[in-house]
Amino acid sequence: MGTKGRLAILTLVFTALMSVPFLVPHCGWVSLFGIVPLLLMDRIAEREGVRHFFWWYYLAFLLWNLATTWWVCNATVAGGLFASAANALQMAVIFALFRIVRKRLPESAAYIFLAAAWICWEHLYFDAEISWPWLVLGNSFARTLSLAQWYEWTGTLGGSLWIWASNLLIFFCLRRYVSLTSVADDESRTSAAPWRRLLLPVSTALVLVVPVLVSVLIYTGYRERGEETLDVAIAQPNFDPYQKFQSMTQAQQNDVLLRILDGVVPAGKSDALLLIAPETFTSDIDLKAVQASPSWRSFHEFLEKRPGTNLLFGAVTREYFFQRSRPSVLARKLRDGLWVESHNSALMTDATGRTEIFHKSRLVVGVEKTPYPKLFTKIDDMLGGVMGRDIGQDEISLLNVYAPDGTVIPVGCAICYESVYGEYCTGYVRKGARALTVITNDAWWGDTAGYRQHLSYASLRAIETRRDIARCGNTGISAIIDQRGRILKQTPWWEEASLKGTIRLNDSITAFVRYGDVTGRACTALTLLIILASLVWPLKRKS
Repeated sequence: MGTKGRLAILTLVFTALMSVPFLVPHCGWVSLFGIVPLLLMDRIAEREGVRHFFWWYYLAFLLWNLATTWWVCNATVAGGLFASAANALQMAVIFALFRIVRKRLPESAAYIFLAAAWICWEHLYFDAEISWPWLVLGNSFARTLSLAQWYEWTGTLGGSLWIWASNLLIFFCLRRYVSLTSVADDESRTSAAPWRRLLLPVSTALVLVVPVLVSVLIYTGYRERGEETLDVAIAQPNFDPYQKFQSMTQAQQNDVLLRILDGVVPAGKSDALLLIAPETFTSDIDLKAVQASPSWRSFHEFLEKRPGTNLLFGAVTREYFFQRSRPSVLARKLRDGLWVESHNSALMTDATGRTEIFHKSRLVVGVEKTPYPKLFTKIDDMLGGVMGRDIGQDEISLLNVYAPDGTVIPVGCAICYESVYGEYCTGYVRKGARALTVITNDAWWGDTAGYRQHLSYASLRAIETRRDIARCGNTGISAIIDQRGRILKQTPWWEEASLKGTIRLNDSITAFVRYGDVTGRACTALTLLIILASLVWPLKRKS
């Protein structure tokens, strides 16, 4: 078989292996050798002088992105294709930099750079203006929770580091000990000293086995932390998001929601302290007159019959400004002298009329967010305002559940996409959250892998923070998740449903919450050091 044929086969094998963990439950372990075909491709290209090999990298990453996140196109075809193409390009650039560094430094340093630079990119990607970190390598274990329990120390990027270490070591073993035409390094296989021949396989075995043993021991021996509990009731109204405002009025939607909640918490009873409704449930909240909202008034009337009960619900909220000049760069002009700012918000209220508000800050680019607004709002105005311009909070805040005895229970509320961001979600716990909630609307993608992947990422947040999570989806999947990331209860997809249960309140702090993403920061520093060395090393050799 010719060189291009072998490269094509390895490209497809890489795509299949790295897609399996994101698509098939309990298959995260496949990622521990899923990158090896890509490393073999690089070795073939180097030995046989393949030109323009960058495009082979790009093709492999593009196919992987499309295979795992094609469902984004169900919501926006252009956005989905752009996300896959842009993500793949960044991944390919990392490999291109690796090939440059390999020409200037010893090969071992170049491979260390490859792993460190990838994790550095993942770390920085979480805070980038245009961010789509769905395929962070550590997310491979989101549906293989028994292997991800040590994320409470390292976070998701600890999993990325494990994946890179195992793939590189397996690749080195193949090069040294397995005869692969045009790939194996025969000279390295025969010239190594006896102790060095054992060092590589032993190291590989330890890297593969030790994290597994540690995680399984934690998983089997873990005891839920916290003595106090919080009773919750979750409503899943099951509205088609594409028909939500055309087929039903907001009043009719409110009636459906309250009917569902009444079924689990009848009038006169307060056996569920926290009721939860999904993201963007209502759109009639004016931030300057919250209590004038028809939805808020109907919710308040419902809660008055259930004293001591709190309601957490999602809303599209707006703030209007009557002035000549634009109040902010993201404000939209409705007419001369009238502007509006929009938010994707979570509100907490109870029978007393107390209302707390949190605005989503990790926003979906294009749909909710205009990146680099000073530049792109002008372009968007010329296009007729096709991009979202939601405004997020600058700093995380909590929502509080008030118990009848006066106890205040602080909880964090991640709104939809925010639950993908591990280090961001630790901010709720550092602020004092004793439990977490997620409100979302995943129906934009249809019955695809998208909503199942999104649910699984909430399990990783539970492990990283060791907080129970109550998750409410408009059309599923709503769930109650324990501190090991296990889904204790869940609703079906695309069915009107309710869910009642208890979540544990925990005050302890994990290492990941306390110290943040140490793995990402260390790899960023290492990447910069190796880049600096690659600039200095050739000069040293010349002198």
